Amino acid sequence: MARKEDALEYHRRDRRGKIEVVTTKPLVTEIDLSLAYTPGVAEPCREIAENEDASWDYTARGNLVAVISNGTAVLGLGDIGAAAGKPVMEGKACLFKRFADIDVFDLEVAETDVDKFVDMVAALEPTFGGINLEDIAAPGCFEIEKKLRERLSIPVFHDDQHGTAIISGAAMLNACELAGKDPADLKLVVSGAGAAAIACVDFFIALGLRKEHVCLVDSRGVVYQGRSGLNRHKERFAVPESGARTLADALVGADMFLGLSIGGLVSKAMVETMADRPIIFALANPDPEISYPDAVSVRKDALVATGRSDYPNQVNNVLGFPFIFRGALDVRARAVSEAMKVAAARALAALAHEPVPETVAGAYGGKHFKFGPDYLIPKPFDPRVLWWVAPAVAGAAMDSGVARREIDIAAYRERLSRRSVNAADSIMRGVVRTAKRNPQRIVFTDAAVPKLLRAVQTVVDEGIARPILLGRHEDIAGHCREAGLDLLARGVEVVDPWQSDRHGEYADRLWQLRQRKGMTVGQARSLAHKTQYFGMMMVEMGEADGLVSGLRFTYPDTIRPALQILGLRPGVKVATSMYMLVSKNRVRFFSDATINIDPDAETLADTAVQVTDAVASMGILPRAAMVSFSNFGSVQHAETTKVIQALELVRQARPDLEIDGEMQADYALDKAKLDEAFPFARLTQAANVLIFSSLSAANAAYKILASIGGALAVGPILLGIAKPVALLQPQSSVADIVNMTAFTAMTAQRQKAPTIEAAM
Repeated sequence: MARKEDALEYHRRDRRGKIEVVTTKPLVTEIDLSLAYTPGVAEPCREIAENEDASWDYTARGNLVAVISNGTAVLGLGDIGAAAGKPVMEGKACLFKRFADIDVFDLEVAETDVDKFVDMVAALEPTFGGINLEDIAAPGCFEIEKKLRERLSIPVFHDDQHGTAIISGAAMLNACELAGKDPADLKLVVSGAGAAAIACVDFFIALGLRKEHVCLVDSRGVVYQGRSGLNRHKERFAVPESGARTLADALVGADMFLGLSIGGLVSKAMVETMADRPIIFALANPDPEISYPDAVSVRKDALVATGRSDYPNQVNNVLGFPFIFRGALDVRARAVSEAMKVAAARALAALAHEPVPETVAGAYGGKHFKFGPDYLIPKPFDPRVLWWVAPAVAGAAMDSGVARREIDIAAYRERLSRRSVNAADSIMRGVVRTAKRNPQRIVFTDAAVPKLLRAVQTVVDEGIARPILLGRHEDIAGHCREAGLDLLARGVEVVDPWQSDRHGEYADRLWQLRQRKGMTVGQARSLAHKTQYFGMMMVEMGEADGLVSGLRFTYPDTIRPALQILGLRPGVKVATSMYMLVSKNRVRFFSDATINIDPDAETLADTAVQVTDAVASMGILPRAAMVSFSNFGSVQHAETTKVIQALELVRQARPDLEIDGEMQADYALDKAKLDEAFPFARLTQAANVLIFSSLSAANAAYKILASIGGALAVGPILLGIAKPVALLQPQSSVADIVNMTAFTAMTAQRQKAPTIEAAM
């Protein structure tokens, strides 16, 4: 659950909003400038002036979509205006980029007159490869799309209509298969008569449903012939006058219910009257027309889908629009034809029949999926959707005559399958979902920090962990009141180390652990009052499963009590750490940037094993490079000798690992370059794990990539400690704290039950 202040902070922090424009060509020298602008830019201009289709070759048009809205029907907010709708359009742009690597300009047009709006959008055609209309109210949206499709020679797609239709159409095909029903015989009742509902009915008809079997129900009841106030879109589906008048009447004997209206309209009693093996798609959000549990409680034979992610069979538009546009752009389609939409739906339906790989199961907390009542359509974050739907759409575009160019579909599918999109999101979703399966007791030492309390609120809302807050109750309560947080009202435990009756026992145990390390009884009693020591003792004594700390302390001050009290995990030689760096939709892991300043060969080898095992536990096959300033012995130096020795130790201990070195970072990250210069190298793909020979190298590398390269750094992820501990940094954001809490909780689960399948 997103809280108001967190959502506002997310959108306003750093660079405002959610998108930016970046250059794709170098622009650092006078020669670059002369090519990018004057005089060199004249050459592509001349080519395009002679042949307008050349714009696809010399500009970004072929990968650029406009997301356009007038803000008249935004999400569940209604007519809030163009400017207020901009955050949603930016969000849509993010989804295009994340899922299909499509660039987007979002355009908010302050115009509600249909013809004026159409004129404005049509004039933009030379800029874009496609147009995604969004959040435009009915019935104007129908006219706008129709007129634009007639005038433009690029795809125009109103996602509120066709996106929902395509995804629900795929689910309908599979539901009919499971129910043993032919779409042509299906008796369909539709609650709602807006843009999405009308589009769904039209699309279902394209998939084989018969128009005479449709009963449309709006806020005034059944749409029937002769009823006053019907627009022409509703009139097309008006049933004979003598018949049902209410939704309850219409559902008697119905094979399928499709809801695109408001929550709670359908009762259990209504569902009981439906035909055998009823298909129920209750898609109102956030509250369905009937909840999934209610529907299946009265009809065990029901096949149910909703728009919610917390129940099976989520109908989510993100399964459609990024991949439909990807396929359309890549064949330079002039339109999104009916054949392309049908191809997308059938591709999604077919993919649901395929065995689901472990990586997808891992992204959903290790839950396994198999085609059946609880798995009618692929999951929204299944990466295979890209190379199933986009090629199907591209092929249909060629077959239906709207493609400007022909491509080899088999080669295209293979190329798409090699793309790495959404990897970081998949990893973090998998970690969070695993944490939620069995929430652990996580103690937070910096509980009086407002930022941490907001993060803990998210942890509680999402069920990621069971927090224990260390600090003075009145201080924490005051911060919660100021921030509008309900942590304490929901029973989150608060422990004051100065008032706790556990202090004495913790101090005695701390002294026992450290009495032969120079610690006196008095020192132990004093230290046990400090939140970082008190929290570590809670973990040591089994009264907490893990700890998150570091916002108010230096890294050494936080890791010292972890080493003193919890010690190292059996089988490891040192504590170490790694960062997850997310850049250009690629995920790489850097180690060790925080703990071991100048590791020897044994320490470096131990670090390599720990980091690759940690990466593997996230469901990612580690491919590690031992990074140095030398390539396979090209420079003789003590530093390179250390790396070579470390590599040999790793191979002796873990011959199963894919690892090589020593090598320079550019070769590690560029497989083609590595193969050309060093064809004997053992890496089968570019390295995703970089093991640096010193802390200074690793620290500099990740900070440069984060600062200049724009990479997102998640970490540091602490490894090697006997029990789960996460060490934050003062600049950690709310999202960072939530992510590190999930990592800590997941690690605690594994330590308690190491045989349980990993998150990824």
